[in-house]
Amino acid sequence: MAKVLIIIGSKSDMDYADKCKSQLDDFGIESIIEVSSAHRNPQKTEKLTAGAAASGFEVIIAMAGLSAALPGVAAAHSNLPVIGVPLPAALDGMDALLTTVQMPPGIPVAAVAIGSPGAKNAAVLAARILALKHDDVKKKLITHRESLR
Repeated sequence: MAKVLIIIGSKSDMDYADKCKSQLDDFGIESIIEVSSAHRNPQKTEKLTAGAAASGFEVIIAMAGLSAALPGVAAAHSNLPVIGVPLPAALDGMDALLTTVQMPPGIPVAAVAIGSPGAKNAAVLAARILALKHDDVKKKLITHRESLR
């Protein structure tokens, strides 16, 4: 079964994570949400992301506001695809967006829109990645696309 790790920087980000998880559920993708700040608990964040592949995860979705280091830290510790969701904490989320997309060469993070639209799109992007390997996800993704017409 396809599996995604969703990491958020604090409990206050849970509404966004829930939107993402709900969209993943619609695709039949298993996911768990972990609260792990890149700054307040870097050891936990490193352990989660470095061990994600061994735990069966195939994609990491990291959501953060303010300094928004979480997606970059996840990408630094894992070879899995990392999707960063910038959250609107300061400057309407523009600071988080810029932090998410401005990664050094060799440590990419895919970035989606700020806030709720980004949380849902992160799930859709994860489904697209997983659909390359999982036919059940591919079928649900096609159905989802057709429903948008």
